[in-house]
Amino acid sequence: MTTVHLDGKSLTLQDVVNVARKGYKVEIAPEAKEQIKECAASVSEWVKEGRVVYGITTGFGDLASVVIPRDKGRQLQENLLLSHACGYGEPYPEDVVRAIMLLRINTLTRGFSGISLETLQQMVDYLNLGIHPVVPTQGSVGASGDLCPLSHVAISLIGHGEVVYKGQKMSASEALAKVGMKPVELQPKEGLALNNGTTVMNAVAALCIVDAMNMMKNADVAASMSAEALHAVPYAFDRRTHDLRPQVGQGVVAENIRRLIEGSEIIEAFKKDRVQDAYSLRCLPQVHGASRDAIGYVKEKVEIEINSVTDNPIIFHKDGDAISGGNFHGQPMAMAMDFFGIAAAEFASISERRVARLVDHKLSDLPPFLVSDSGVNSGFMIPQYTAAAIVSENKVLAHPSVVDSIPTSANQEDHVSMGGYSARKGRQILDNTNRVIAVEMVNAAQGMDFRAPLKPGKGSGAAFKEFRKHVPFYDKDQFMQPLLLKSLELVENGTVVKAVEEAIGELK
Repeated sequence: MTTVHLDGKSLTLQDVVNVARKGYKVEIAPEAKEQIKECAASVSEWVKEGRVVYGITTGFGDLASVVIPRDKGRQLQENLLLSHACGYGEPYPEDVVRAIMLLRINTLTRGFSGISLETLQQMVDYLNLGIHPVVPTQGSVGASGDLCPLSHVAISLIGHGEVVYKGQKMSASEALAKVGMKPVELQPKEGLALNNGTTVMNAVAALCIVDAMNMMKNADVAASMSAEALHAVPYAFDRRTHDLRPQVGQGVVAENIRRLIEGSEIIEAFKKDRVQDAYSLRCLPQVHGASRDAIGYVKEKVEIEINSVTDNPIIFHKDGDAISGGNFHGQPMAMAMDFFGIAAAEFASISERRVARLVDHKLSDLPPFLVSDSGVNSGFMIPQYTAAAIVSENKVLAHPSVVDSIPTSANQEDHVSMGGYSARKGRQILDNTNRVIAVEMVNAAQGMDFRAPLKPGKGSGAAFKEFRKHVPFYDKDQFMQPLLLKSLELVENGTVVKAVEEAIGELK
């Protein structure tokens, strides 16, 4: 089945991946359609009655006290979107834009936002036809949600702005003409329903979480390969130690490492003369595990948010109420994604320390910089520099955005979350961390070659064997970057992890 049915309550992270990256189509569940219609009808009735409701018959932000005449209601909604679509920066990639559209549709299907079924169906049709609005990355302060980027999505529905359709950038009006559709005519509340909420930061976060699941497994696999290359001793992974400190992530990582190195002739041969390793090996369950626990917390917050109503005002049409609250405030996601960035950065930080040990012959008992005839050959000297540079970049990026707040809208919106940037820099940190892990994998595989004829463990050996199918042994200096890029590809697409799991079963 390649269609995701949306009711606003049951969307999963796998659904997000399926729609954002695999091209699944979406459909609004029948029961949700009825709720949407009833809510929109209530809004229309309130307008006819002349009821004063924020964002429906009033201006926005600090202009909430300005009552708008009934005959200007549609203009109010269109002006809102056009004036708020003012972003800068590179556009979000296609998978993020698709995730944004999916999450916006999902929250609106709850039927608490006052949008009409016709307008919402237009966004569904865009997603299913592959019409992707061009959405700049800069402009959101994370309260009232992601107003600026969501406005860039919304203006495409009314024929403004730019979209990408079949790989070509064009005006939204041109794309509409190509598919035989017309711009929607916004009804009261619809502009605000479309652009007010935490959808953009949440879309970025959702895809980060999915990709982090892969990154964490790669981090454990790369660490096990380094443990083989550095002939680590296994005592630090003993179950008894971790049972005495039952932190969940710590125990998971220790178990993963035990399974990965099980049966290692290398570790067995060297363990009798040594009792402990440096922290980057000995404490990897504690460090990787703490970051796993942090990312688990973020995952929980994301799963709540993708099925939440986050706009304003919220229309409780069955009660006859329109409540102007603060569900649009991005603080829960901003704090979570700052936490995510810190957690992801630590995987890179400890990975780089293992790389540094691998290239230092005084610490590794391996050839200097992991290459024969060193001196003539520089070997893996500079990839460690690259890893160090990326780790330093992550340290700057890991500073939390949420602690900064710049008041907006003439101090009506006097505390904002900056969650948009929390999510964006979380993505950058994750990408950077994958690069450092890729450097570690190249180095660790090179070190494992020098341990022959002793054999590695079943899991780490499977990782090494798969890695060597794609990245050859580095016997003398050559153009290094292609090796690192291929390693990064193997990390990001999960090739090495898949080979390991085929050999020893699924890693946690």
